[in-house]
Amino acid sequence: MTLLITGGFGFIGSAVVRRLLTATDHAVVNIDKMTYAATPASLAPHAADPRHLHIRADICDPEAMRAAFAAHRPTAVMHLAAESHVDRSIDGPAEFIRTNVVGTQVLLEAAREYWNTLQGEAKSAFRFHHVSTDEVFGSLYPGDAPFTPQTPYDPRSPYSASKAASDHLVRAWNHTYGFPSFVSNTTNNYGPWQFPEKLIPLVTLNALEGKPLPVYGEGTNVRDWLHVEDHAEALVLALLRGQPGETYCIGPRQERTNLEVVHGICAVLDRLRPDPAGPRSRLITFVRDRPGHDFRYAMDPPGAEAALGWKPRYDFETGLEHTIRWYLDHEAWWRPIRDQAYAGQRLGNGA
Repeated sequence: MTLLITGGFGFIGSAVVRRLLTATDHAVVNIDKMTYAATPASLAPHAADPRHLHIRADICDPEAMRAAFAAHRPTAVMHLAAESHVDRSIDGPAEFIRTNVVGTQVLLEAAREYWNTLQGEAKSAFRFHHVSTDEVFGSLYPGDAPFTPQTPYDPRSPYSASKAASDHLVRAWNHTYGFPSFVSNTTNNYGPWQFPEKLIPLVTLNALEGKPLPVYGEGTNVRDWLHVEDHAEALVLALLRGQPGETYCIGPRQERTNLEVVHGICAVLDRLRPDPAGPRSRLITFVRDRPGHDFRYAMDPPGAEAALGWKPRYDFETGLEHTIRWYLDHEAWWRPIRDQAYAGQRLGNGA
């Protein structure tokens, strides 16, 4: 099959592309605008693979999207391209509305126009998989049951509101036009190649350099942490097995407070690369809480596990050490980024 992936040089997108190219025979058409968060190095081993084609284009460009469908005639689409950092959405929401809402609408229309040209098995087999977040459901509190596909939407940040809008568009295209689209929502991802503004790489790299480890509020906010390689496996299965109109809640049952995550990072680094100045937990610094900071996210995944035939392989402690070892071994990638505009200024807590 030929699979069209948007955002394939991003953190999650590159993990999906790597999995498709190493574990399947499918071809990938990778549409990526190459913003600040795109990471060409994440797919460098596949640069010469004839099954991987990169198109540098903006999903908000209707002509570029129509041209991509017409030229490459994909069997299915996985839509990952998005602005995704909550703090950035608070500072500047307009770009999140443009990419996440307008871009999704443009992509849906280009895909629907292409789908209408298909016939027979090609038309019935086509799928449009929209990848979204648990943040669209709002905030949970202690004792609340985890999110399910039936949980009402209650987005609290410009980022989550823009993703909620895109989810609604995908469902509306399915209901109104019979377009074979579906949605997956997931929890916080972590793992190799994550941009250093996010919580786990930010804290890891700050701790390595003896810098303060910023924690919002009292560090009690809870997230459900999914290793990106586990998520990539689930997304590929969803693309191949997902059914139109469905919602798949993908989660690992690995809830941790932000403070527990930070202490866990400190403990792993203290063991792998001891600091002569003492335990790195001494660097933890509590800072003013993020505006509108959701208290807890968690996903109830049995439905997705059964439908997709998937369960996560990593427990959080194993996945965290795997991730930290990766950053220790890849300073040549993250050091130039840290030396530019992202040297620990953005917190990334629970993003």
